[in-house]
Amino acid sequence: MRRYPPLLVRLAAATFLASSLAACTGVGEEFQRGYVVDERAISQVKKGMNAEQVLQTLGTPSTVSTVGNRNWYYISQKSRRSLQFMGEQVVDQQVTAVYFDSGLRVERVALYGLQDGRVFDFISRTTPAGGEESSFLGQIFRGASSFNPFGT
Repeated sequence: MRRYPPLLVRLAAATFLASSLAACTGVGEEFQRGYVVDERAISQVKKGMNAEQVLQTLGTPSTVSTVGNRNWYYISQKSRRSLQFMGEQVVDQQVTAVYFDSGLRVERVALYGLQDGRVFDFISRTTPAGGEESSFLGQIFRGASSFNPFGT
């Protein structure tokens, strides 16, 4: 049987431990959920398009407004966790909203995200005014920050 010098055995053990620990504490995992924002596809949605054309361009929305079915929302969320057993943290969320008129023709498109902790439309560069729409978007973003995949 071959004997290895104690220093070599210690070095091999230290290397094994370090690589095992690095695998646990590496960059971590990143998760993309929901609609993946395709800015080219969004730019193809123009005022006056009908709902069928929007479906062909963007696909099925994540959710629709409950009042009148005139607003479609495509929700995208990116989260990250640093360790396998740790909870996830939402690092980015965007909501693409398509607003329709009474004839189900596109009125406008908005891309909402968070800027300085407030809901912000990156297309028109504005913060939505108060009302039903603002509170609905607020609920979507608040829900994202409290995401807990383990249900605890």
